[in-house]
Amino acid sequence: MDETIPAVRAEGLVKTFGELRAVDRVDLEVRRGQVFGVLGPNGAGKTTMLKILATLLTIDEGRAEVFGHDVRREPHVVRQLLGVTGQYASVDENLTATENLMLFARLQAVDRQTARRTAATLLEQFDLSQAANKPISAFSGGMRRRLDLAASLITRPPLIFLDEPTTGLDPRTRGQMWETIRELVANGCTVLLTTQYLDEADQLADRIAVIDHGRKVAEGTSDELKSSIGRSTLTLNLVERSEIPSAAEVAHRLVGEPPTLTPEARRLTVPLQRSDQAVDVLVTLRDHGIAIESVNVQKPSLDEVFLALTGHDTHEDDAGGRAGDGADSTTDSTSHLEIVR
Repeated sequence: MDETIPAVRAEGLVKTFGELRAVDRVDLEVRRGQVFGVLGPNGAGKTTMLKILATLLTIDEGRAEVFGHDVRREPHVVRQLLGVTGQYASVDENLTATENLMLFARLQAVDRQTARRTAATLLEQFDLSQAANKPISAFSGGMRRRLDLAASLITRPPLIFLDEPTTGLDPRTRGQMWETIRELVANGCTVLLTTQYLDEADQLADRIAVIDHGRKVAEGTSDELKSSIGRSTLTLNLVERSEIPSAAEVAHRLVGEPPTLTPEARRLTVPLQRSDQAVDVLVTLRDHGIAIESVNVQKPSLDEVFLALTGHDTHEDDAGGRAGDGADSTTDSTSHLEIVR
């Protein structure tokens, strides 16, 4: 396999449902060995795009490749190269964890002995060995998500699609899933991750594409996206609360915008168009004899980036349940693509 070929390449992807363009001319390139995050609110088109790339939905316009194989013309080859974990667990509640993994393995033509050995290895990897013989009905939400991810790794595909893998998980289990994703990449996998959680994209993704109303509105590393809106902030804690008005006047004059004041904490938060403006503010305050206790310059958060790019936050379903994501989520029971040959 040519290592220069990206794991995923898409050009001008379009998917429509009636008059709704759920995916609207999206271009994407996912390099090997990275976590690529697709960030957007419910209904933005993230899940629909993932299903197109996974051969679960047809392409209306455009083209896509997985490791150089055309998604439209070579679906059977593409399915053998990836595993998918959807938003809803596709395991059988009446079977144990071991039985579920063996079932998926046997459906993929793995012999019984190898299937049992693989199931045991995956259960240990995902910290589920003690629950190996428990029915899934007794599992917590986090345990189900880990088992679902384990099932998608039975044949060790080089590419993993994770569709909002931590939705509904408690913070501890969410952290465990993050570590699992990092381990997958460390062991050679490429991960395409959709999420509506800004901190998740910030923590995990090497590159992030921001999707809204079916369109890609921005792409870059987390730092590049934060720098693109040019809104770093300078936070100052003064020694004397009485000097806050004078400090605020100085900062306003230098940066052209009024700072945010928190008098009870003796704090000013100064918006910066450029990070080097912080030096001008600090030098001028010193020249005015205003004593500063602490200083912090901070880049904008991904929350601010998303708000600047789209005009709303990631938790707004601004289309009232667009078919781009939630409306077709019932097909997630087909999430483990290796079994579809």
